[in-house]
Amino acid sequence: MKITVVTPLYAIAGVPLAQIRFAKCLSARGHDVELIFGRVVEQYKLPEISGLKVINLNCRNVRGMFVPLLRYMKSAKPDIVFSAEDHLNAIILLAAIVAQSNSYISCSSRVTPFDTYSNKPFSKRWFLKILMRSVMWRANVLTCVSIDMVAQYRRIFNNTKHTCVYNIVADVNFHTRAAESVEHPWFKNRSFPVLIAAGRLAPWKGFADLINAISIVNSFRTVRLLILGDGPLRNELQSQIKSLNLGDKVQLIGYVDNPLKYFSRSDIFVLSSHVEGLPNVLVEAMMCGCTPVATDCPTGPREVLNGGQYGYLVPPRDSQAMASSILKAIDNRISDELLNQAVRPFQEDVVIARHFDLLFSPSYRS
Repeated sequence: MKITVVTPLYAIAGVPLAQIRFAKCLSARGHDVELIFGRVVEQYKLPEISGLKVINLNCRNVRGMFVPLLRYMKSAKPDIVFSAEDHLNAIILLAAIVAQSNSYISCSSRVTPFDTYSNKPFSKRWFLKILMRSVMWRANVLTCVSIDMVAQYRRIFNNTKHTCVYNIVADVNFHTRAAESVEHPWFKNRSFPVLIAAGRLAPWKGFADLINAISIVNSFRTVRLLILGDGPLRNELQSQIKSLNLGDKVQLIGYVDNPLKYFSRSDIFVLSSHVEGLPNVLVEAMMCGCTPVATDCPTGPREVLNGGQYGYLVPPRDSQAMASSILKAIDNRISDELLNQAVRPFQEDVVIARHFDLLFSPSYRS
């Protein structure tokens, strides 16, 4: 089949990386796949991906993608289009309607609709809601990356056919990347537990809460924490580490090409977010054998951990509770058997089968 995978931009971030992974998996199964980006974020370079045709529309914003996508739908005539993020989903559906395209279209929502749509008349988010309500009939499949998000969309759009399909988290190269060597000295001296966290150094990721929790934990026992990622709060977090005298216990590593090799050598993964869609990084860490400690934030962590069966859930913004759960997790690790059970829904074969079952299922479309 000729399949097009579309995403608004290329950056080292969750949605574009998930779309790249998805496109590569489809290509590996013998499909003719084209991967379209609306634009490339300034500090990055468009990747060359073996087996895929990669297209950069070079548009300033998602609205600007309408005309190029309209032309593309008319000329390329893909059998299936997979789109991600609501602004782009609306544009894709509108382009398909105007182009009178026969393509099957699957639209994936990645963040809570409460952050995407508004009831405030004439606001940008209100107009988006009106547009999406007008064109969503054209989608063959509407998906969310968590079950909790499906419920949210059904509150925003009455009688919507949104359903849950997870992102692919493990592809064929996963275990090879996880086995790569790491030279960091904390992995060579394993006299202390090593904790790991990863994500953009931004307010909603809650890393300040995590650093405070590590200060509390170290008053009971010595642990080390590595935080992977970069972002606008780097200097602020570094100052916090210094003020708490944690310089020898917490390190900000910055962006790394392969976080999996760090996860596979760490004991505990901590997700400190205030809000998520569905945190792929949490699943990645569990696949690498980390015992998870995660905030019970909307949406995703409770679902991934099955209410606490597969890890430790703590209230968001509560450093004391996080510290307590970290201490419990160190002494009571989650077994590999349970971790493997937890991450099975995110495996490539399961996710792709789910997508195609929905696309060609008369019962879903009815």
